[in-house]
Amino acid sequence: MNTQENLDESDDRVHGQWGDGNLVAEPPHPVNWNLLTSHDLEQELLELNRWVDWLRVEYGLPASVIPPLWHRHSELLWELSALHLHWLCAYDANQDGSAPLGWHRDFADARQRLRDWIAASGTRLDRDRPTRLTIWPGEDHTVENVEQVITDRDADFVQFVVDQVQVREAAEDTFYASIDDHTGEVPN
Repeated sequence: MNTQENLDESDDRVHGQWGDGNLVAEPPHPVNWNLLTSHDLEQELLELNRWVDWLRVEYGLPASVIPPLWHRHSELLWELSALHLHWLCAYDANQDGSAPLGWHRDFADARQRLRDWIAASGTRLDRDRPTRLTIWPGEDHTVENVEQVITDRDADFVQFVVDQVQVREAAEDTFYASIDDHTGEVPN
């Protein structure tokens, strides 16, 4: 099954209630977004999207804390991923009773950091643009920060996942193609 079919099977996988019972039970673990396989990347993005959707609704969070296109901003992806892991650990059945209070204290800190990231990135409820980067002397300045109107958040998320998985699959294919068939080694 390809990624597009996998995402289109059910809207619940992309945008349904987070607590719908479709999550795989496994111990919480930090997610290093840079090292995930294409399959794991897809699964982690879908799970994080479900949780972020639940979080924003459950706590009534405005777009100044969680904007619709958070997934297009790596600084927000990393922050929300860390917050998700912290929540999973705080609400684990084996955790002590005060862990949720610690999560809420840290959630207050995270909300301020999210506001700071969002203010710097320029993403809003109805518009988005790539996060501005400071170009250092000697670096190429070819990226334009073109603002786009957000018309369909869910469709944008699905396309984002499809694009990211394809990029990761291409990198995997390139890596495996570079392996010497005789020695099994990767050339320098």
